[in-house]
Amino acid sequence: MEFSFTKFDVVKSLKQSSRSIRGITNPTEEATWSHFQDQFDNLEKHTQWGIDVLEKYIKFVKERTEIELSYAKQLRNLSKKYQPKKNSKEEEEYRYTSTRAFLATLNEMNDYAGQHEVISENMTSLITGELTRYVQELKQERKSHFHDGRKAQQHLETCWKQLEASKRRFERDCKEADRAQQYFEKMDADINVTKADVEKARQQAQLRHQMAEDSKAEYSSTLQKFNSEQHDHYYTHIPNIFQKIQDMEERRIVRIGESMKTFAEVDRQVIPIIGKCLDEITKAAESIDHKNDSQLVIEAFKSGFEPPGDVEFEDYTQPMKRTISESSLSNSRGDGKSEPKFGGKSKGKLWPFIKKNKGAGPEDFSNLPPEQRRKKLQQKVDELNKDIQKEMDQRDALTKMKDVYIKNPQMGDAASVDHRLAELGQNIEKLRLEVQKFEGWLAEVEGRLPARTEQARRQSGLYEAQNTSTVNSCAQDRESPDGSYTEEQSQETEMKVPATDFDDEFDDEEPLPTIGTCKALYTFEGQNEGTISVAEGEMLYVIEEDKGDGWTRIRRNEDEEGYVPTSYVEVYLDKNAKDGYKSLQKISE
Repeated sequence: MEFSFTKFDVVKSLKQSSRSIRGITNPTEEATWSHFQDQFDNLEKHTQWGIDVLEKYIKFVKERTEIELSYAKQLRNLSKKYQPKKNSKEEEEYRYTSTRAFLATLNEMNDYAGQHEVISENMTSLITGELTRYVQELKQERKSHFHDGRKAQQHLETCWKQLEASKRRFERDCKEADRAQQYFEKMDADINVTKADVEKARQQAQLRHQMAEDSKAEYSSTLQKFNSEQHDHYYTHIPNIFQKIQDMEERRIVRIGESMKTFAEVDRQVIPIIGKCLDEITKAAESIDHKNDSQLVIEAFKSGFEPPGDVEFEDYTQPMKRTISESSLSNSRGDGKSEPKFGGKSKGKLWPFIKKNKGAGPEDFSNLPPEQRRKKLQQKVDELNKDIQKEMDQRDALTKMKDVYIKNPQMGDAASVDHRLAELGQNIEKLRLEVQKFEGWLAEVEGRLPARTEQARRQSGLYEAQNTSTVNSCAQDRESPDGSYTEEQSQETEMKVPATDFDDEFDDEEPLPTIGTCKALYTFEGQNEGTISVAEGEMLYVIEEDKGDGWTRIRRNEDEEGYVPTSYVEVYLDKNAKDGYKSLQKISE
């Protein structure tokens, strides 16, 4: 019995399977990722790289938002740092147009900072937040697609293993059938073998032949199944999976492009507002009025004083009692005892010298020039009136509340507000008394201001012809070496007049006691009224130490005393004399 199944059939079947596996790409087809059947691992690496690029861009935008927030915070802190403090001197300075323009600039910079915060917020919500969620979705989708691809590959590998096993079994059965056939033919040709043995060999050959036929059928079926699975794998499953991966990657690319456009659009949206901020800064700068600021300086610092009159010429050639001028600082001690000289006993009355008070000034602001005093008093009256109005508003509100409680006792006790109403009434009465007091001082100042011109005329010597009349001391305001003012009595222009009780009051004033000595470190030319000239190395007496204004009062002899800069002398105070002087001051006060 001859078998028609040979090894040639197996080789032929394998060649047919190989031709079915190979796919020939049509050049006219659109190039897609479905042709990358053998690039599964490379596509996996590429898509992971794409996700890394997206995460890197998210990190970039996040750092940009942090920079915008930090910049906005620094701008706000800068604007806040230079804002005027409430109830401070800086707040008063902002009445000038230049400082108001600066304040407007600070406010606009605050709005400018707000726009950078808007940039940060929009980038966080529109880019960082959206892309972060998209990346999570993208990772899940990528994981699903490559899981399906691996699953399809594993299934194809399983089918291939089944095909290999079926092929090896078919090959083994064919070899066993050949050996059984050869053994049967050998036994049939041997005359010494019994008929039973030949029959047994024949049956064995038939059995092996049948097994080979069954293996062939199984191998053929398995081969057809594998070819079908392989065809579906390379032409259906894998192309579909790769197409999904391609679509996913293209969406990622489109999404990052849209995010970059949003990145630019967020900046572009705030440009008009930032431009308005800059326009407002420019407008504020253009509103600066130098003439107006100069006028404000005049209004702030004008004192209401008239300039002093001309100094009278004193003729020393006449046989009359000479009047000592402010420049005669070198007269001897014995010659001037009986004459009212500058810097002598009446020093405190001759020159209006005021010390800078380190503490609070007088309540009536009498230490200020008339015009500035008037402004301070008016300001104080306005403040008190505001306080009165505030207290009256509170009283009215409590009165209405009391009426409500009276009509509706369940809402509250009407007697509970009586104590507060009494307090408010007392406060209002006190404030009104304060207003009356300051209004009295204000009326006094406003009533005296028109007489300033007359006072200046009298000091300028226009009434010199009335030399027989009593010279009344007038309130002459002068500027001291340190730039402060006072309204003390002035006898700057002295004339020879009959002695009066008024003059005796000055003559009877005792000179200030000596509290130490000093050495002049430098030469000082005392050209201003109230000062005294000293030479370098000269030793003098100290009669009043520096009160904080930078001036020390010294004496050369009984008739020569005045002020010199503290930095020009080295003072040696006598402790006992200083303590006695302080005690004398306390007693006099």
